[in-house]
Amino acid sequence: MIVRTRLAVGAALLLVFTQAVPASAAGPLKHNTNRYVGSAVAVQHLNAEADYKKVLTREFDSVTPENEMKWGVVEAVRGQYDWSGADAIVDYARRTGKTVRGHTLVWHSQLPDWVGGLEAAELRRVVKDHIRTEAGRYRGKIRAWDVVNEAFNEDGTRRQTVFQEKLGDRYIADAFRWAHAADPKAKLYINDYNIEGLNPKSDATYELVKSLKRQGVPIHGVGIQAHLSLMYGFPSGMKENIARFAALGLDVAITEADVRIPLPVTPEKLVSQADYFEQVWDACHAVRRCVEFTTWGFTDRHSWVPDVFPGEGAACLFDENLRPKPAYTRLNP
Repeated sequence: MIVRTRLAVGAALLLVFTQAVPASAAGPLKHNTNRYVGSAVAVQHLNAEADYKKVLTREFDSVTPENEMKWGVVEAVRGQYDWSGADAIVDYARRTGKTVRGHTLVWHSQLPDWVGGLEAAELRRVVKDHIRTEAGRYRGKIRAWDVVNEAFNEDGTRRQTVFQEKLGDRYIADAFRWAHAADPKAKLYINDYNIEGLNPKSDATYELVKSLKRQGVPIHGVGIQAHLSLMYGFPSGMKENIARFAALGLDVAITEADVRIPLPVTPEKLVSQADYFEQVWDACHAVRRCVEFTTWGFTDRHSWVPDVFPGEGAACLFDENLRPKPAYTRLNP
């Protein structure tokens, strides 16, 4: 997903409601589970904000670059690469003993303009080169890659991206094969939103990965983003959905979890948010092959939500002042 900047509305209320919540006596969140516990991270905040870096380093053992590995960032102009942000995050992870989730190799959004105008044969060569270049650069340094991101519509049909329209159904299998060739040890995932529960979109994802497995395509897992909202209710059948992917011999990862609150924030809404986070956490822990719980950012200071969903916000485990919210303490009692 796209990372945005600050949460302005409701911040004062949120501070009041979270000041009394102490940090957990149990220690960092990463010590409270045998799963990877991660957060998306932006290099500009990592470099500029000591308190942000301190909490990130203390609480999590995995990081996902928010934007720094996306095609539109690393190669906005054809043949001109900018690895500075991605390199900085990978180096930070190495120095602090964290793993890295690479995000993302093939996605229709945040795509350089020059890619969309290519003819099919050249597009295929360019996608292959992009995957081999990026995954190859970080060979041995990335625990897991989101290889293909958001390939389906809500009704389970293929999203008509430039890749689908010009390369056809085979582009997904090809992408996984190219990524595996570039970094044979990395775990390779398909990643999507609104596939948390049992629905047409998760059914389509299930059928796709089952087919890819049958073809011998090197796919190792399914990434469930888990961008949730109190306005729409908790997804039905989340544990069962995770279990059916695991039964195919795949790992499952919660890759981008957050829970949006309709503003203004109230104590009751914070409790409901905590319920949602706990249900996602518990659904993952109920299935052995659910191996990761990653949130899309950890502080409301830097959240994509208000810019994309007007009237909603406060979606993270920590408030703008980096104080833990009830959701955090529910996961780390």
